[in-house]
Amino acid sequence: MKKNFKRYLITSALPYANGPVHIGHLAGCFLPADIYVKYLKLKKKDVVFVCGSDEHGVPITITAEKESLSVQEVANKYHEIIKKSLKDFGISFDIYSRTSSQLHKETASQFFKTLYDKGILDENITDNFYDVEKEKFLADRYIKGTCPRCQYEEAYGDQCEKCGSSLNATDLINPKSMLSNSKPILKKTKHWYLPLNNFQKWLENWILLEHKDDWKQNVYQQCKSWLDAQLQPRAITRDLSWGIPVPLDGAEGKVLYVWFDAPIGYISATKEWAIQNNKNWELYWKSEDTRLIHFIGKDNIVFHCIIFPSMLKSHGEYIMPDNIPANEFLNLEGKKISTSKKWAIWLDDFIKKFPGREDALRYAICSNLPEGRDADFTLKDFQKKNNNELIAVLGNVVNRVLVLAEKFLKKEFSILEKDLLGKYEKDFLQYLNNQKKNIEESLENFRFKNALLETMNITRRLNKYLDEKKPWSFSNEDFEPDKIIFFSLQIIGNISILVYPFLPFSSKKIQKMIQLEEYNFFWENIGNLDLVKPNLNICNKEILFTKIEDEEIDNLIFG
Repeated sequence: MKKNFKRYLITSALPYANGPVHIGHLAGCFLPADIYVKYLKLKKKDVVFVCGSDEHGVPITITAEKESLSVQEVANKYHEIIKKSLKDFGISFDIYSRTSSQLHKETASQFFKTLYDKGILDENITDNFYDVEKEKFLADRYIKGTCPRCQYEEAYGDQCEKCGSSLNATDLINPKSMLSNSKPILKKTKHWYLPLNNFQKWLENWILLEHKDDWKQNVYQQCKSWLDAQLQPRAITRDLSWGIPVPLDGAEGKVLYVWFDAPIGYISATKEWAIQNNKNWELYWKSEDTRLIHFIGKDNIVFHCIIFPSMLKSHGEYIMPDNIPANEFLNLEGKKISTSKKWAIWLDDFIKKFPGREDALRYAICSNLPEGRDADFTLKDFQKKNNNELIAVLGNVVNRVLVLAEKFLKKEFSILEKDLLGKYEKDFLQYLNNQKKNIEESLENFRFKNALLETMNITRRLNKYLDEKKPWSFSNEDFEPDKIIFFSLQIIGNISILVYPFLPFSSKKIQKMIQLEEYNFFWENIGNLDLVKPNLNICNKEILFTKIEDEEIDNLIFG
């Protein structure tokens, strides 16, 4: 039995501020979360949507070296690019924060200190790679060598990008420091560990028993694989100069590991939002009647399903995530998206090359979301979805109805009485209400592809209705054409609400063209036949979608 929640806290995975975001990020966590949040807000739910730039960790320091900038300059640069890109695509965060803020530093430091003071953490001295020439301990990403599994000679200390194997730096054959190209030595250093093994039984009960039926299978199975292999203690500090300093005496030169401090960014972002809006942040993190949902990609499953919940459980004051609907990967033209190999479609670049087609990309990605398995994005399919579905189905029916209203709608109606509708119209209205339930069920269960498909099916049915009823074939003095057209306008009003989570820009254009009042623009009004008012004066009519020509696709090179 599902619990009735008073409020919702929705998060999207914090993107690294070491480069712009691409379509894989959009498909993985940002678009699904935004669709869900927009749906919740249409239902008048108390919902807060938080995110922010993850500005710590080795990838940012590597980018700083490549671009000859300070680490903070790199973080500032890409924070603004990412923030603008997501806003341009209609991702409607209530707060987009950053982990370099003072508030986040204080929040993460206090979180660590609480775990330390409670005796949760272990202290261990281990052998780590050390660059003698640079006099620095090396993070995994600063070490390269030969992969012991596939013999690829450019494998990193944490992962081989050729075969995908997860590695330890000490597994590499002929390891070399990326700082000096010299062979590193092993040197002892002290770090603090989160003993995940102590949470094994609790996690097995919480995930494998409590969430067996309501979490997505791809998430559940990956968690089960980790738990079946038995969890081990995990270091939550690193020897680095960039990051949040470990708040302990004698810990100079050590920072909180980025995967410890990053998810705490959800908490600090909520605090920042609460300060700005005079709200109580604790209601969203410490009240059992709040539903916490993390939207992530599959590469973040272990951190959000196992490590972060163990951190929250250790702290003792926070609620657990109710669901973590992770998506698989979106590939590009049959190949894995790779930022290092520059094989990606960057959102800021897309805006320049396809201005005004943000909804077209949202549609193409949503209709092909990697919800249960990896999916492939191709430019030809993007063109097809835009031309053959958005233009030919949704854009066509909206334009048809508005043109008919301009030409033939003469009489006034105070309301369309449901009891006086014809059989076809009654059947259509019943279909609309059934579709509303189906779409709602899909959205509640994070099946966004299906929700979009069922929404588009309503537009297809309306096109068929017009084809069969042919209101243009009646005399202008006849009542029937007016009724058909006015009924169709009401269906367009309903469609504008239903498509809003998926196509927010187009939805608002439709709303403006049919003069749909804001107080009617809510989920509860779907199924009503009084959304469009009498005496409608069609104004500001515009084309919703424009055709994408072959040459636009054929001559396009992304990367």
